[in-house]
Amino acid sequence: MKKIYNYLIGALVATGMFCSCNNFDELNTNPDSPTTVTPEMLATKLILGTTSPSTSKAFFNSNFLMKQLAWGEGAVDYQYNKMGRSGFGGYTSLVNGVKMVELAADNNPNAFQALNKFVKAFTIFYISMEMGDVPYSDALQGEIGNITPKYDSQKDVMLQVLDDLEEAYTLFGQAKNFDGDPVLGGDVSKWQKTVASFELKVLMNLSRVADDADLRVKERFAAIVSNKKLMESNEDNYQLVFSEKKGQRYPMYKDDFNYNMYPMLSTMIVDVMKQNQDYRLFYIAEPSDAKVKEGIDASSWDAYIGVNPSLPFHEISEMYSSDNFCNLNLRYKNNAAGEPFITVGYADQCFILAEAAVRGWISGSADTYYKKGIEASMRFIADHTPENYAHGRVLTDEVIAEFLQNPAIQLTNGEADGLEMILTQRYLAWFLHSPWNSYYEYRRTGYPKLPINPETSLNEVKTELPQRWMYPESESQYNKANLQEALERQFNGSDDRNKKMWILQ
Repeated sequence: MKKIYNYLIGALVATGMFCSCNNFDELNTNPDSPTTVTPEMLATKLILGTTSPSTSKAFFNSNFLMKQLAWGEGAVDYQYNKMGRSGFGGYTSLVNGVKMVELAADNNPNAFQALNKFVKAFTIFYISMEMGDVPYSDALQGEIGNITPKYDSQKDVMLQVLDDLEEAYTLFGQAKNFDGDPVLGGDVSKWQKTVASFELKVLMNLSRVADDADLRVKERFAAIVSNKKLMESNEDNYQLVFSEKKGQRYPMYKDDFNYNMYPMLSTMIVDVMKQNQDYRLFYIAEPSDAKVKEGIDASSWDAYIGVNPSLPFHEISEMYSSDNFCNLNLRYKNNAAGEPFITVGYADQCFILAEAAVRGWISGSADTYYKKGIEASMRFIADHTPENYAHGRVLTDEVIAEFLQNPAIQLTNGEADGLEMILTQRYLAWFLHSPWNSYYEYRRTGYPKLPINPETSLNEVKTELPQRWMYPESESQYNKANLQEALERQFNGSDDRNKKMWILQ
């Protein structure tokens, strides 16, 4: 476990920066001469830090917890609802943001200040979503001697996140396009759309405290929709695009990934898509080998079998051994460039707007937003998948239009029913993207309804998923007084996985 003072002390580790940059933006330098760190180099590192997925088996962890996948190799903690400690490693990257702003004092400073504020808000928002109260106002003060930062209350964290996002949007609007951006090409207009869309996500995650007078959740949300630039299509996605070059390939590409035989698609994906006659299933899954051996064609719905990931592992192992399951579509393994990895996306923005309309936060048709989200998800998959991987069920314009009229997916009246349908479609669209967001939405809303098996659950509360990760062990060694104060304030002094943080109360 890294020590907390290493996270917050404020040292810039240049060698690590160059390793990260080289993956997606080659730096042609003379090895015999000193390398000058530029704000563009640091921008590259910061942006990749917010968009790069985990590699190896960790790529699937959020899918295990959210019951989208089972695993054929062995029992997986997340699949059986076991969550441990998180970390404060995300603060490390923020030191580079401070340095980037200093170096850009005479070089398009508004752009780099805006990027720094966005990355800081993005990073600490998610750290807080994992654990609760975390450092914000005292963070990154190691260079002035503060290596034991106090923890801000989660409410104060969210207020600071929202303020930084507001400032980032304004600064991008005053900036020129900038270099060093491997994701949006330094296009400040696209950055404004990303910042505004992410702010909508933050506000929706505050739905349980939406009546708080200081947060002004509904007011802020409506103002963004009325006055700010929002994503207009998948072309605006804040997403990492891969290539066929080593170090830049899709995480599941067969030459780099040793676990391709073990994923098993769950009933939460297969059964829902079969029930709705959703062609995305044929782009996500391979047919069951057992069904193919029976003579069932790969284009038949009957060739696809979902696994209940909450079953005892010995039963899952039997299904795996007998080929009575669906693995992931071969496109994920065979195509080095794969599909882009979405962090903040247009489809998700549409579902957020649909939920806001159902809740009465904004005017407009919830059904229209909802269907735009489904369509965007379908078009994303179709646009990034060669048709020969569709098992004869190609997502044409006609198929998409017909699906949007399918009675099974029509948005129903009533807040509860509408929210469940929106969150279910959002859950499907998030598959293998935006890790942990489905968990945060489930934790907030209870949708979609997941199979939780008390007989196999490793959580202390057998009928529920844990509510949070525990704080890093290093904090009890190096910042104990501030940690204990935060635990007393939130959870009666106990670092309990099943205690609800402030935004969930």
